[in-house]
Amino acid sequence: MTVNVTSPVTGSAQTSFTSPNYSIVADVAPTAQGRQYAVTALGGTQVGVDISSASRPFTLTFTKPAVLKTLQAVDPVTGLLRNVPRNVYTFIFRKGVTPLAGQASVIAIGRVSLEIPAGTDLADPANLKGMLSLMIGTLSQVSAGLGDTAISGVM
Repeated sequence: MTVNVTSPVTGSAQTSFTSPNYSIVADVAPTAQGRQYAVTALGGTQVGVDISSASRPFTLTFTKPAVLKTLQAVDPVTGLLRNVPRNVYTFIFRKGVTPLAGQASVIAIGRVSLEIPAGTDLADPANLKGMLSLMIGTLSQVSAGLGDTAISGVM
């Protein structure tokens, strides 16, 4: 995989955080098709955030399909593709959180899933990259708002 996260990771804006950053180290991914990293140190101001531990993990995992799907031949009668399979790439972020003071940690999970139609890599890579650019830019732009919405329930 060419997805290779380097440490430290500069975090995006969140209400009450100042210049958040995260030092990460390679960890063991749950599958051979993945890469996983664990947060080992924090930078900037982010009061109350803790680093990864066995009981309160703070990890990010990237996985790709075990076997990449390809396009099948077009229908000889209609000249159309019968089926366009999708290759699914996932990004999973885990963080141990406290649901109620004095209670055991529970893992919060954030997921991003990319479902890329087979053949796009050859036929239309520019538009795929455009979608990804917009997606990542939008998530970065609305980072603080997503954090506030997750806390307040107000969008």
